[in-house]
Amino acid sequence: MNNSINTVLFDLDGTLIDTNELIISSFLHTLEIYQPGQYKRADVMPFMGPSLIETFSAINEEKVDEMVKTYRQYNISNHDLLVREFEGVYETVSALKERNFKVGIVSTKMLNVILMGLKLTKMDHFFETIVALDRVSHPKPHPEPIFKALEQLNSSPETAIMVGDNYHDVLAGKNAGTKTAGVAWAAKGRESLEIYHPDYILDNMRDLLPILGV
Repeated sequence: MNNSINTVLFDLDGTLIDTNELIISSFLHTLEIYQPGQYKRADVMPFMGPSLIETFSAINEEKVDEMVKTYRQYNISNHDLLVREFEGVYETVSALKERNFKVGIVSTKMLNVILMGLKLTKMDHFFETIVALDRVSHPKPHPEPIFKALEQLNSSPETAIMVGDNYHDVLAGKNAGTKTAGVAWAAKGRESLEIYHPDYILDNMRDLLPILGV
């Protein structure tokens, strides 16, 4: 139990909401247009977590902007069809709010799509701050997004925990000086997070509650 924590920062994709199928299909759709026949489902798993610019720059530096635009158009048009809520998430965030925890989102997604996901899963009223990709100069694992969220919540790293499904989340938390929790339902598996030594691994989001003394 950690009674010193009063602030919980969440990643969105793959942590609060199940966007895995949406992300995978968005990558496959885009790559089939620009690199036909070269990518299968397993090939795009490493692309989950980094920003789109980071991923597409490594594939085709000359067409990054086009690829990002294609990805986002497909992603938004298929969003509500493919996005689901992870079991235990709504109840956990609700319980944290009832106990007056400060809660925020730190994501490598654009703000408009974050808001779509929160509205779809009826969690749009929970979060006091959302730090999206289009609100920072340096995405996770750089600490800037976490520092920005903490500043907006009037919190400090020593009283916060960063919860996410990707090594970018764990490293961002460590770089900012917060506690960190990885989620075992990450698309890349528990082992992909354990090697970065988060302070906690959650098998269900509800596991966060006893850690925080709720």
